[in-house]
Amino acid sequence: MSISMTGLSNRRSVMTLYTDASDPLGHSVRLVLREKDINSNVVLVPDGTRPEILNDFNPYDTTLTLVDRDLVLYDSHTILEYLDERYPHPPLMPVDPVARANNRQFRYRIVRDLYKFARDIIGEDEVAAATARKAMRDDLMAICPLFLQHAYFMSDEFSLVDICLAPILWRLPSYGIKLGPPGKSLLNYADVIFSRNAFQESLAETDKIFRDES
Repeated sequence: MSISMTGLSNRRSVMTLYTDASDPLGHSVRLVLREKDINSNVVLVPDGTRPEILNDFNPYDTTLTLVDRDLVLYDSHTILEYLDERYPHPPLMPVDPVARANNRQFRYRIVRDLYKFARDIIGEDEVAAATARKAMRDDLMAICPLFLQHAYFMSDEFSLVDICLAPILWRLPSYGIKLGPPGKSLLNYADVIFSRNAFQESLAETDKIFRDES
């Protein structure tokens, strides 16, 4: 997987992902690409500079877009599941229909709640940011006991749920959120995810600043 901050690619023979450089959802897709070792071109777009080429691919005012030959996807969950189904090894979704539905539901809640809080935290409204920071910390503390029962999120198998949660956990220092000793089980879980080779390979230089607590 090649990661570029410049040189927007028109090559459609190689799978290309366009994503905002700091977008945690885009990071989750990059992580899937690395977990499955998919040959791809990742174009990290500086925030607020959506390239014109996406006007041909994505009808919405968003950057996250996957182009795979004649297929264009711009919904994050659709992208994640497409990659998992097209490249089935290693599997990141359970086989059982009930477990698959739960997997989708968990991801929906992570994106609907935690990702919204993240947007508010980095926004310009200081009151909204403070409220979102507290809400995110409260939500994370509430799920800490889950990681005393399972190795991963509500499962003993690494899945797309973990891939959606990991970019948020990676960015906690930049959000000004500290869990402290009560959050030890969640922090230990995060360290396990961060130590995966695929996670380390998914990191761009723009991601590394999120762990700078200075």
